[in-house]
Amino acid sequence: GWCPLSPTGAQTTQLLVEPPWRPAVLWDRVTLTCQGSGNASATTWYRNGQSWGQEGGSTFTVTKSGTYTCQIDRPGSGLSCPVNVSDDQVVLQVPVRALLEGDTVTLRCRY
Repeated sequence: GWCPLSPTGAQTTQLLVEPPWRPAVLWDRVTLTCQGSGNASATTWYRNGQSWGQEGGSTFTVTKSGTYTCQIDRPGSGLSCPVNVSDDQVVLQVPVRALLEGDTVTLRCRY
């Protein structure tokens, strides 16, 4: 789904998904990267709304299904938009990039 932009003046935090398809599925070996402007000493990761503490790195490979968000350890840094990683066996995937009406898009039906 759509995730609103941060309020004016707030630090934006992005959660990048690799491979760049939605929905993300565990069997794709999904890597998440928490990204913001400037350097950060740590990133706080959340799975299903629960923090598992500050991680030194801003990238990790997902091993459990759930809804993931992140926050860079910097004043004014906001929470990223959520990314759902499922363990579904059959998925219809679309590219992560923004799509506009009239765009040609490749869909992937995978199992």
